[in-house]
Amino acid sequence: MSKYLIARRYAKVLLDLGEKAGTVAAVGQELDRIAALVAGNPDLARLAVSPMQTPKKKALVFDAVLAAANASDLLRRFFKVVAEAGRLDCTAALRQAFHELADERAGIVEAKVASAQPLNDAQAQALSQALAKRTGKTIRLAFRQDPALIGGLKVQVGSTVLDASLRGKLAQIKQQLLTA
Repeated sequence: MSKYLIARRYAKVLLDLGEKAGTVAAVGQELDRIAALVAGNPDLARLAVSPMQTPKKKALVFDAVLAAANASDLLRRFFKVVAEAGRLDCTAALRQAFHELADERAGIVEAKVASAQPLNDAQAQALSQALAKRTGKTIRLAFRQDPALIGGLKVQVGSTVLDASLRGKLAQIKQQLLTA
């Protein structure tokens, strides 16, 4: 089973606990902090993946680190279970899965937008509203600039790609001319 699928199961439990406590946003922020702590500390990252340490030992060390970092009791208990199951190596994937599940439950979808030129606030707002109307969900836009598009933009929402770029239109015209 892949790390992401394992992490998703743990993330679902953590999200349920956060919802029950009414602290989903706080849990998400704290999880971000813990994942950054693991990623930013080579010794802690090695501990997470080390086969030389027992899961119980990892749980003790990780709990001490979380206590020093003023982590909440909820996350300390949660990571004790994760560590004892030998899954500390899934911390980054767990963070990603948690946020994806939280967004899914809140009805938020991320739209990846590539544009030849940066969009201004009015254009971004109009695009967000149009996508929200089309999907029936709240849209969070993630922008990147891609000069290769020549003009226009390309939007990906989930597995759906909407290509309104000049490069895409030229490719369509070329294909039509070749098949005619």
